[in-house]
Parts: sequence; C-alpha cells; structure tokens
Amino acid sequence: MIVGSTKENSKEKRISITPETSKNIINLGLNISLQEDYGVHLGYSNESYKNVGVKILTTSSEVLSKSDLLCKVNCPSLEEVSSIKENSKIIIGSYDPVQDKDIVKIFSKKKINAFSLNLLPRITRAQSMDVLSSQANLAGYRAVIESIYEYEKAVPMMMTAAGTVPAARILVIGAGVAGLQAIATAKRLGAIVSATDVRASSKEQVESLGGKFLNVESSENLETKGGYAKEAGEEFKRKQTAMLENAVAKNDIIICTALIPGKPAPKIINEKMIKNMKPGSIIFDLAVTQGGNSAYSQLDKIVVQNGVKIIGIQNVMNKLPFTASNLYAKNIFNFIRNLYSKEKKGFFLNMEDEIIKETLINKDI
Repeated sequence: MIVGSTKENSKEKRISITPETSKNIINLGLNISLQEDYGVHLGYSNESYKNVGVKILTTSSEVLSKSDLLCKVNCPSLEEVSSIKENSKIIIGSYDPVQDKDIVKIFSKKKINAFSLNLLPRITRAQSMDVLSSQANLAGYRAVIESIYEYEKAVPMMMTAAGTVPAARILVIGAGVAGLQAIATAKRLGAIVSATDVRASSKEQVESLGGKFLNVESSENLETKGGYAKEAGEEFKRKQTAMLENAVAKNDIIICTALIPGKPAPKIINEKMIKNMKPGSIIFDLAVTQGGNSAYSQLDKIVVQNGVKIIGIQNVMNKLPFTASNLYAKNIFNFIRNLYSKEKKGFFLNMEDEIIKETLINKDI
C-alpha cells in the first residue's frame, strides 16, 4: 500500500508528510511516494526523504496515479482529481466539505473515500489527530506577534528615567484554542489582557491564563455538545454590542478568533466601535476567511480606517510553515495509524469507529 503526497498550491507552504513522520508511516508497513522537491522550501531535501525510505517521483500525476492514500493540506484541485485513480482510493486533508462541494461530488463519482480532519469529533482518542487545535494554537500565537509588529509601540510597562511607558491593552474575542493561545502569548509579553466568549464556561480558562473575562449575562446555552460555540440570539448580540462598545475603545490591540462551524463568522466589531478606537490601534481578524468578525476586514490586506489598522491574513500558518507542518504531519500520521489495519494489511473503514464515521465526508459511496 502506497501513501503519497504532492506539493500544495503556490499560496500554501505547509506539507503533510515530514521525514520524521515518513519513518513512522513506513514502520506501519506502508510505502511512501512524494513529488520531487516536495519539502525543499522548508529545508527538507529529496535526500532527507530518500534516506528514510521514501520514493521520490518526478511529477505530481505520477504520485496521484500510484498512491492508495493521498495526504493533502488543502482540497486537491480539479486537475489533481482527474489524475487520481478510481475505487479504493483514500484522501485525507483539512478541507471544508461545503466550500469544496464541487470537488466532493467528483470524489463520490469516482468512488474515492475522502476524509476531512476538520470534522473530527471532540473526544479524547481524537486529540492526537486534531488539526483544528494544532493549527489554531499556532494561529493565536502568530496573530499576537503580527499585531505587535504593526502596533509599533512597546507592549510591557517600562519604568525609565525618562518616564513610564504604559502596558498595552489587548482584547481577545473568542476563547477557543486560538484565543487562549493569544491570551497566553499577550500575557507573556507583558500586556494587560481581557477576553470575551459566548460560552460562559470559558471564564475559568481565561482567568487561569491571567486574563480578565468580560461576561455577557444570558440564559442562553451557547455551547454545543462538542464544545463549539453556537450562534447567539438577537438579545445576546445586543448585550454583547453594548459591552464591547465600551471595551473596544479602551484597548490598543484586538484579536478576533470567533468562529461558528459551518457558518459565516459572526460580525462582532462594527463601524461605530472602530470609529471610537484610538488612532494607531490594531484589529487582527483571524476569522477573515469566513467573512471576518470585524467591519472593514479584507483577505490578505491591511485596511486603515480612522487610523486603526484592520489586518486580515488568509493563511497565517504561512508565517510559520515549518512548525505548522510538523504538527500537521503528526496529526496526519495518527489518523493513518487509526485507519490502517496490520491484520488486514490495508486501510479499513470501520464505520463503528466514531473518528472514521464523522470525518468521512462522502458516506454514500
């Protein structure tokens, strides 16, 4: 059985298989084929892969046609899908079955079993495969670093003979994995940190990291059984807006991380709030790929509005692709290990396994 992977598009620097995880996959009893110069941009030479037993092929079409299981970061292109052989083929990635629905239809037509790790259930056994957590953790860290770079002022309080520099105030909207890492990073850098989330259960986590939790009183249960945020009702949104109008004006940097699975990102920072912010303030919108939490945010642009910089980076993982790839590749390996049966000497789609059942996006084939 051959596990393969090809280069991603020009906008994606992450990879799915590293030399380290290659050894682990081969130790399962599998073979690996990769496209030539697959990891060169991250410092992984063809030789570093060959030394652990990987076969390097010249073109992507060779890899696609010969692989039994294909690992990708993003959804394969139409051109790539055309090179994939039909029947018994498996694809693992982190794509959106709604956004990439046209490709998903082709998967079903060609009887290709496609797994999206974005759909992993939040259970203990799936934690080692959880790409949303591993990548969001890095995204929250990098969002703070990028924001401070654009802020162009010192973050911690400094007392000098020339005077005192006040600490920067950072507000994090959304206390999921990305938000909690943003809080921890900002706190380590000496900022005064506060955070808000629709899930009341986030309060303890925020405070454990040294942040102040800004609570909106509500009788609504805004947390799913899986631990994700639900869309809030109009009454909650009204209270949240009133609370944030005051909080936003007092902060220097705002990190937006609020997402609702399968839906556009909720608009939380409106035009009025931005107008009342201090010139030189920063908004970093990590939700920009799903429409954004902030007014004015645009993909891969820094929009300046009333002296406030609104930053929208489509793929913040490209700012630290080496670390992101290492974590992603380990997630992929753990999923392959769960999917592969040594006894059957092949990949076994056990539909009684919650992990396999929930991540297989075309169950009808």
